[in-house]
Amino acid sequence: MFRFLCRLFGFVVLAAGFVCLVYDGARSIANNGLRVTSVSELLFTLFKERASALQGSVESLAPWLWQLLVLPLTLAPAAAVALVLGALLLWLGQSPRERIGHLSRP
Repeated sequence: MFRFLCRLFGFVVLAAGFVCLVYDGARSIANNGLRVTSVSELLFTLFKERASALQGSVESLAPWLWQLLVLPLTLAPAAAVALVLGALLLWLGQSPRERIGHLSRP
């Protein structure tokens, strides 16, 4: 069941990353210059009220976590983050490989 859910979410996130890549490409062509949607831009578009409270809640938990991990992640391109996360979920959801040299018959 875990592998199925990982593969399902992996495909959904991978498709979302591809859609974001196409969206950024269309915006770049229309504006005659490179336009990239960052994760923070996407979060503010989807979750207006909750996204502004993200920094305060993370800094109250661990102040170093915002500077070292969350801030660089929010500045990264959303398409790249989604594609990498989708590929990671698909890799986690793959079926286990057969062991070499293992006999299946007694």
